[in-house]
Amino acid sequence: MAQAMKIAIVDDEQDMRQSISQWLALSGYDTETFASAEDALKTLGPDYPGIVISDIKMPGMDGMQFLKKLMGSDSSLPVIMITGHGDVPMAVEAMRVGAFDFLEKPFNPDRMSELAKRATGARRLTMDTRALRRELSDGGQIMKKLIGISPVMDRLREDILDLGQADGHVLIDGETGTGKTLVAHALHAVGSRAGKKFVLVSCAALEEAALAKRLFGPMQPEDSMLPAVEEARGGTLVLEDIEALSEPLQAKLLSFINEQGTPGETRIIAISNLQEAGKTSEDVLRADLFYRLAALRITVPPLRQRGEDILTLFTRLSEQFSEEYGCDAPQVTAQEAAQLLQAPWPGNVRQLINVAERAVLQSRRGSGTIASLLMSDHEDMQPVMTTEGKPLKEYVEAFERMLIDNTMRRHKGSIASVMDELCLPRRTLNEKMAKYGLQRSDYLG
Repeated sequence: MAQAMKIAIVDDEQDMRQSISQWLALSGYDTETFASAEDALKTLGPDYPGIVISDIKMPGMDGMQFLKKLMGSDSSLPVIMITGHGDVPMAVEAMRVGAFDFLEKPFNPDRMSELAKRATGARRLTMDTRALRRELSDGGQIMKKLIGISPVMDRLREDILDLGQADGHVLIDGETGTGKTLVAHALHAVGSRAGKKFVLVSCAALEEAALAKRLFGPMQPEDSMLPAVEEARGGTLVLEDIEALSEPLQAKLLSFINEQGTPGETRIIAISNLQEAGKTSEDVLRADLFYRLAALRITVPPLRQRGEDILTLFTRLSEQFSEEYGCDAPQVTAQEAAQLLQAPWPGNVRQLINVAERAVLQSRRGSGTIASLLMSDHEDMQPVMTTEGKPLKEYVEAFERMLIDNTMRRHKGSIASVMDELCLPRRTLNEKMAKYGLQRSDYLG
């Protein structure tokens, strides 16, 4: 659940503080008031979960000094300044310093509510982004997102840990939807640059002139960011869709890499999303740039090679969506488990996420099957969608593991409840849990 946004009201006039507070409280906001900027600064830290409304003219520290203090602590904190009649030059100066907007006395309360709504929305986005960045900079947490016990996922995690500690540039390739950007985050999070900048640029999302400016500058005075090569200095620069770089931009990127020397101050992680059959990044990048970027290389495995990880992922995703939509997660039958394992998954994990969400919505309505969802994605598929032939024993074991895993989760590790639901004696359940690497401690609480 998103954190509730607060509004700090700073004004030396008690009547004004109370009036603003009461109006915003009626609009549903959580307010707190301060009689001086000095008092407010004791509470308003760099991660204050809300916005500030402050008068400009106050005794002691005035509003402009207060604003500069706040911007020095957290430049993205929205601050709405209240100015007296005729103080437009002061309001313009406040905006230049970093104020979100200003209100001129006497102001319309509805206008204040509108500004508060915009400012809190911007603040919530900032706080959510910071939380995500903190999560993505935690190597332990992000490695947990690489779910799976299949050999290819074990190897992927080992590669990330090994290459994360290395200092060369990295090329990540693999089919669409396999999670290449997540792997880039993981490489950054487990390496020596974990506390430094992580800058991601999609080379396919911008036209050439805009991409050249975003990567190398020059930026205009009104631009709010540095060129990516400067912004990422000392950290990691991730270039998605590296194959979209034109010849001139490839040459500029190569020059930047060569100027850094070896090892480079900034690590570049290039992500290749080539869709054309039979082509690789080596075919579309100039040879000298390719060999610099591909000094280290990771290929992210397609979902169809991950075996029973498919069922584990589907279970986790459907649990998340069922919580989001306020309904029970769908129970997967043995036939549906086999269909999930046999599907070719051309869209990989991204497609699995879509199927899991739609399965939850279908279950909430009490209609539809997983097979119908797989068929709707690919109308030319037959009801039984085989890719690589596998022994029946593998399908049975994968379903059995999923069933025990789901039941243990539902009963929060209660062995007695799981034995009762699955009609298994204690010894048999213990043997199967040991066989599938399931530990009771993982489900407690």
